[in-house]
Amino acid sequence: MHKTIQILLIITLCLTTSVQAQRKKVVSLEDIWQRYTFYPKSVELPNWMYDGQYYTALLDNEVIQYEVVTNQPVKTLVAKERVGDLKIAAYELNRTEDQLILQGNVTPIYRRSFKADYYVFDTKSEQLTQISKNGKVSYVTLSPDGQQVAYVRDNNLFLMNLKDQQEITITKDGKLNEIINGSTDWVYEEEFGFAKAFFWSSDSKKVAYYRFDESAVKEYNMQVWDALYPTDYRFKYPKAGEENASVEIWVYDITTKNSQKMDIGSEQDIYIPRVQWTKDANLLSIRRMNRLQNQLDLLHADVRTGKATTVLTENSKAYVDVEFTDDLTYLEKGKQFIHASEKSGYKHLYLYNLSGKMIRPITTGNWEVSEIAGIDEKKQLIYFTATKESPLERHLYVVPFKGGTVKKLSQVKGTHSINMSKDQQYYIDAHSTANTPPVTSLRSAKDGKLIKVLEENKAIQEKMGSYQITPKTFLTIDNKEGTALNAWMIKPADFDENKKYPVLMFVYGGPGSQQVLDSWDTFNYFWYQHLAAQGYVVACVDNRGTGGRGAAFRQATYKQLGKLETEDQIAAAEYLAGLDYVDEERMGIWGWSYGGYMAALCITKGAEVFKTAISVAPVVSWRFYDTIYTERYLQRPQDNPEGYDDNSPLNHAEKLKGNYLLVHGTGDDNVHFQNAVVLQDALIKANKQFESFYYPNKNHGIYGGNTRLHLYQLMTDFLKRKL
Repeated sequence: MHKTIQILLIITLCLTTSVQAQRKKVVSLEDIWQRYTFYPKSVELPNWMYDGQYYTALLDNEVIQYEVVTNQPVKTLVAKERVGDLKIAAYELNRTEDQLILQGNVTPIYRRSFKADYYVFDTKSEQLTQISKNGKVSYVTLSPDGQQVAYVRDNNLFLMNLKDQQEITITKDGKLNEIINGSTDWVYEEEFGFAKAFFWSSDSKKVAYYRFDESAVKEYNMQVWDALYPTDYRFKYPKAGEENASVEIWVYDITTKNSQKMDIGSEQDIYIPRVQWTKDANLLSIRRMNRLQNQLDLLHADVRTGKATTVLTENSKAYVDVEFTDDLTYLEKGKQFIHASEKSGYKHLYLYNLSGKMIRPITTGNWEVSEIAGIDEKKQLIYFTATKESPLERHLYVVPFKGGTVKKLSQVKGTHSINMSKDQQYYIDAHSTANTPPVTSLRSAKDGKLIKVLEENKAIQEKMGSYQITPKTFLTIDNKEGTALNAWMIKPADFDENKKYPVLMFVYGGPGSQQVLDSWDTFNYFWYQHLAAQGYVVACVDNRGTGGRGAAFRQATYKQLGKLETEDQIAAAEYLAGLDYVDEERMGIWGWSYGGYMAALCITKGAEVFKTAISVAPVVSWRFYDTIYTERYLQRPQDNPEGYDDNSPLNHAEKLKGNYLLVHGTGDDNVHFQNAVVLQDALIKANKQFESFYYPNKNHGIYGGNTRLHLYQLMTDFLKRKL
């Protein structure tokens, strides 16, 4: 009798749960891409003031000073009535915190580059003064003493003294598509992650800057479809194996009004991915890499003579990824620096003296440092985020300069993004998990203790309660070699293990990337909930080559991009297809950019496994992509032609059996529309039927207006028809 009652209770509970799931709303595409129903509130990252007790923030076109602990406003530094019609997009305080640079009317160029109108606001006189009346400028930056600004206009570098507002011309030879001063060329901006290419010395008397000569770089042209006769947009884009821009580093001395060229060696076919000042205003730090990016040299240059000395060299059998190992900090006493390296097989921190001799490792272990959050030189402490807990998570830790015990400060599972005050007393922690939106809090750096919750996003969590939402769960799947691959899965809300479900896999898969993270994903998370409500299981697997698991795992794909990644995705699909509740005849995959490349390989090389695939903005031949990214992982086409061709979807077009959708933006300056054109041509020559769609004038992100809603409706409809 007792067991009968138990069974009845279980049946009743299951039926109740099923009814409740049916009563809940289904996430719609309009919820995601039109109404932004689930878009979480964020806390604007504070501009920490130097005393550590205050920070500033932009609110309602005003710059307001807040007291840290209470989070209460104490002063308005820039009142809206003082800036007139200017809509403030960003701002910067000078060192004495009595002047601000205000930025407005921003015109984007590429991913990071832009032009804007800039003004100086004096908090004492409340006077607003425009910088440069000769058109928009880029990257206006205050000198450390707050007396001058430097900026770029029309590929040239300028200074302005804020007292007399006299403009000083540093360079005069800048010319579109030929010479660039103080800014980066396209490929540096995209692949080394910066656009502003000038730097003030600590004494405010010198400015170091890049000079690019891209005269020999070939042009790529895109048609712009906006007039009776389409226009051409031409820009310099060095494709794999082709000529790069030559690069030089110069230092302008404000006192002598002369520029000195730095000696970066006789080899011209190199990269200078980073330049920064040491604590010595006459000593410049320059990082130099060879063309194949398997050697990194750290140079110290005397800016008075230009003579440089190599103080540290790192070599790799594969590549040195300078963006990944980007932490280089010169300490205030001027005799030591902290440097990040993968020499142990995992990214860790090391202490060196100024001549480049290693004093000691600071962190060690089979886990990776993600980035330095702050350095407290008085207490000899380094704060950093890392994968020590799990490759799926990021936590905040603190360790002494002398190394030793690593103390974890973050207290809950998931991913923690840290913004630390300049005096290392406090930090802002933006924490999330795969199934909970970000919670932003103010905490003490001493012990991680909560001071105040700044944003909890309860409204999003409450909204989610009224929709059919099923949690993202984590698992591991072994590839053919027995290597465990991290994965996640989302099942339908009314999941029944006795039914058979189609599976859509999402892939990115590129070097160092991670999609399997215990971290919030605002948009695709809810698209997958929409698909789950239609009866799809959605899954994602991080293949070999992805990040968070050390150099050996990430660099396994070196010289053969696409090969091991595709093998792992096919193996994962076969595993999923073997689950009792999966319909093995309805396996699909989709991806964007590198993921679009992967989807194209999976539907061709994995034609026996995958029924359907969607590629958005895919690379289809690495011969079409840029030098820095491509050659880092494949070397040049001249060195490794098989690495370029063996795993190009162009050379597997005849294997296509299933349903394929190809999507691209015609204005993609990154992964060119050319990729879609040549893949379509290859598929037509192979007499393969497929579907394609292009978005006029849209770049690699394919957004603006109704574009994203349209794109996701397009993909959803395709999946409903073909999977």
